[in-house]
Amino acid sequence: MYDIIIIGLGPAGAVFAKCLDRRFSVLAIDKKSESGGFEKPCGGLLAPDAQKALASLGLNLPKDVLVDPQIFSVRTIDLDSGIIKSYQRMYINLDRRKFDLWLMSQLPENISRATGTVTGISKTDSGYRVTYTENGETKTAAAKYIIGADGAKSAVRHFLAPKFKTRTYLSVQQWFNDVNPTPFYSCIFDSKNTDCYSWSVSKDGSFIFGGAYPINGARQAFERQKQTLANLGFRFGKPTKTEACLVLRPRLTGSFCCGKDNVFLIGEAAGFISPSSLEGISSAVISACKLAAVFNSRTPNMQSAYRSAVRGLRFKLAAKNFKNPFMYNKHLRKLVMSSGVKTIKVKGERDF
Repeated sequence: MYDIIIIGLGPAGAVFAKCLDRRFSVLAIDKKSESGGFEKPCGGLLAPDAQKALASLGLNLPKDVLVDPQIFSVRTIDLDSGIIKSYQRMYINLDRRKFDLWLMSQLPENISRATGTVTGISKTDSGYRVTYTENGETKTAAAKYIIGADGAKSAVRHFLAPKFKTRTYLSVQQWFNDVNPTPFYSCIFDSKNTDCYSWSVSKDGSFIFGGAYPINGARQAFERQKQTLANLGFRFGKPTKTEACLVLRPRLTGSFCCGKDNVFLIGEAAGFISPSSLEGISSAVISACKLAAVFNSRTPNMQSAYRSAVRGLRFKLAAKNFKNPFMYNKHLRKLVMSSGVKTIKVKGERDF
């Protein structure tokens, strides 16, 4: 019997565990381990908002989390208009798996760890019972509080609110040996294949290409887009790895689910991800810190206190939808990119 069971140790779950008072008895369940387990399909770029969120915790990235090269501009490619522009962006290029493992290494000693997959959650008179598999063995644990930090396809959210729906895409990503002449980041818009966006990034001798697509026909749209980019000079070759996962894209404040009945959701499990850029690490860290502060304060109505604590975050993310037309409406995007505002002139870069 624990006070709290945390399901998921990505940035949200790991930061929540780190910020929680040591007086709580805690079990954290996650698929990842040093030797294998779940890997998040992610370009692995740490945005300024996420850097700021980590800095507020006094966390500094170790050098073995970083990868080569560190690039300070993003090549924006509009396949609808044929315009290519570069913009300055201060991202940190990192190994996402090592980043997650590093965050897990920050957990205090009072956190019990289980490397496994949750298979069931049920209500009991005193709280909740969680069933999970670890090393092929089925185990159970009980707690008064459940923290869902298990991402877009959250088992905790499905248990709590099975009818809850928000806009969902399939993120598809492939890795290749990098044979492009110059390393680069890119952001790709292509309304024929997705109303979201795609990305590419060079990383330690690998070249990653991925995108977020409507679920129906996602893989076909990915392959069509890859062929279009190959015709424009992208060099792919044979993929060394293919990954996919669900990604949420909230609309208004009703797209978020904070929890109820002593079950709390943080990070993307709650829907906390930018609908414009799909950046979620900053929101994961912020929501985790807010919830930990609620638990540490011993407030009598933690559910209400948590909703109030993340009200600003919910409105900030919902408001990002007003930015979307300038990114995802091809006519407005063409006007913005054609203006040349805040662009960087890169030698040899031209429209197609």
